[in-house]
Amino acid sequence: MLIRFTRVAAIPALAAVLVSAPSASAATAGDRAQPVINHVKTAAAFDFACGDAPENITVNPDGSLTVSMLGAPAHKPPKLIRITSSGHRTTLAGGHQDDQITGNTRSSDGTVYYNVVSDDASRNGTWKLPPHGRPQRLAALPAGSLPNGLAIDPTDHTLYAADSLNGAVWAIPVSGGPARIWLTSPALAPDPEASLKLGVNGLRFHKGAVWASNFNRGTLLRIPVTAHGTPGPIHTVTDNLPDADDFSFPDNRSDTVLAAQNDPADRVSIVHPNGTTQTALTAGDGLASPTTTAVRGNRLYIADAGFATPHAAKLQRATITADALDAHPRHH
Repeated sequence: MLIRFTRVAAIPALAAVLVSAPSASAATAGDRAQPVINHVKTAAAFDFACGDAPENITVNPDGSLTVSMLGAPAHKPPKLIRITSSGHRTTLAGGHQDDQITGNTRSSDGTVYYNVVSDDASRNGTWKLPPHGRPQRLAALPAGSLPNGLAIDPTDHTLYAADSLNGAVWAIPVSGGPARIWLTSPALAPDPEASLKLGVNGLRFHKGAVWASNFNRGTLLRIPVTAHGTPGPIHTVTDNLPDADDFSFPDNRSDTVLAAQNDPADRVSIVHPNGTTQTALTAGDGLASPTTTAVRGNRLYIADAGFATPHAAKLQRATITADALDAHPRHH
């Protein structure tokens, strides 16, 4: 997530229509015979001026997407939407005009969980939307926190929420109850010298560990979850991801990561299990402040928030070449 609305000027509306023109060829490393990610297309364009800046994506079992829309500077409310494979959009939940909706995730029973950033203590925190139910706040987070990335463990017992301002990860019982600080660490904290201070950003639960990115420090971290549910030692997978936002795992069996690097990096990078990184897509492929990636099979989705002019907020779709993805590059 990247909050930069203070610098954004009013712009003409973008038509929110499905388009399918392919982008430029995917960026390739010199030692690769074929691109890892290709056939990049714009699946949906959004109107940034109306607050439709996509921040996070969850791919649902039926192939639809749950997408968080941040909201906009001119008091445009955030919202949580569902986009079907045919492109139909439904608003699942809205927010107050001065709030933002950030990370979202889903439990096995279809309940959607999402984070709301608000100066109002009655709204700031993690919310839930049961199937056919109404939104309700599951857990409050304190004033001065910035709930961002959101992950759920495979047992559907615990949610983990990144706090980008305070360098912390909160644990929230799915069954209800107060949030508690699960981990604080300098590795999760913002850089105090950065102009935009954002620490821990994206979160994923993968193979018995909470994985986290740090925007300011450009790191990807792996934090094992012990048998008692406490955090184990933090392992830095890579420190070569400037402007690291959220990320995904193309294969649940592998530790390979596809990471979105927000403005000004404007990249999607592959992080291999050995920590080497490889640029897969760039602004030449249409990236515009990418905030997250999501994967279903060999299909990759990228959320572009469009923070920088010309504010080309959109959802992109691409194809993953699995064999190339598994190959380790010879260079960082």
